[in-house]
Amino acid sequence: MTVAVAPSVSPRRTLTVCGGAHALHDGFTDLLNVLYPLLQAQFGLSYAAIGAFKTVYSGGMAVGQIPSGKLAVRFGGVRVLAIGTALIAVGYGLAGLTGSIYGVVIGLLLTGLGGSTQHPIGSSLVSAAYSGLRSRTALGTYNFTGDLGKMALPAVFAVIAAALGWQQALIVVAAFAVAGAGVILATLKPVPLHDKGDAPRSAMAGQDRPWAYWLLFSIHIADDLVRTGFLIFLPFLLRDKGADIPTIGLGLSLLFAGGAAGKLVMGWVGEKLGVVPSVILTEVATTVLILLLLPVALPLALVLLPAVGLMLNGTSSVLYGTIPEFVSPEKRTHAFAVFYTGGSVAGATGPLISGFVGDAVGLPIALTIVACIALTTVPMVWALRPAFR
Repeated sequence: MTVAVAPSVSPRRTLTVCGGAHALHDGFTDLLNVLYPLLQAQFGLSYAAIGAFKTVYSGGMAVGQIPSGKLAVRFGGVRVLAIGTALIAVGYGLAGLTGSIYGVVIGLLLTGLGGSTQHPIGSSLVSAAYSGLRSRTALGTYNFTGDLGKMALPAVFAVIAAALGWQQALIVVAAFAVAGAGVILATLKPVPLHDKGDAPRSAMAGQDRPWAYWLLFSIHIADDLVRTGFLIFLPFLLRDKGADIPTIGLGLSLLFAGGAAGKLVMGWVGEKLGVVPSVILTEVATTVLILLLLPVALPLALVLLPAVGLMLNGTSSVLYGTIPEFVSPEKRTHAFAVFYTGGSVAGATGPLISGFVGDAVGLPIALTIVACIALTTVPMVWALRPAFR
């Protein structure tokens, strides 16, 4: 069994369409950060209720990723990705049209389930289109496109919501999702993610190495814990250095800009240097840069933040791009789904754990602990060396 990609569908088109879907889906997720305060103001919600909204959405996304991968293998990744994008339209459309708490809750659940299709299927389609080591750079580019959506769609949603109201803004977003689903179906042929035909041996980029995959998965979890923990503490660190709200916003923008560049650049670096040196570079640099942030004054901290973002997010492109080397093609969609689900769970629990640690030991020590967690990945990635021989 090998991955089948229709010859008439160019790898570049696959990357472009999957990257566009990634940008849309990540933007659909991050615009919720603009929606939540609007809901709080209209319905008088507590922070616990807002947290419950986040749990509904994140829960739908986490629960849906592995089933999405299985459905993609059975019915075709393009079809399932398009249906998932259309389901986002249904969720946001329902929330916007009803304008009620219950409509929003059901809408967020549907949107989370629809969003769960994108990461495992998009990654699998891109890795199938680009064979061998080229897949690492392609997946790095694919990862980068998600950050473009994170920067663009929340701003667009905010402008529309300010002009028309949040309900109308959600209906406009639903229209974007319908258009996205149409583009996916119109531009990519419904190719299966596996085929029982006899493809040439050279087409099989990757063999099953379960121990290497799960080691890579563990590195991914540790990396996500560092990222989410740092994001929890950064606004408070900047505040303690004298930053006001606009400056804190600037700091976050600098961090995310560096992170977007990191996803693109480190996919290329991973191809040139190899996985082991690349991951060790990013993780050690992450630890050093976070520790440097603690004592420096605010202006220098702002200068350092793009570099922190580059290293903090750069590891993910190297990790995602390595999955095809450790998983045979017919199991790859499921492997991506499990990988992303692990990241979703770590992303949901990391901030809570970090918050408890911060309350117990204080901000500087908690950030030091977060920084040192990155170093735990070094022996794990060093143990991966035999898998590349």
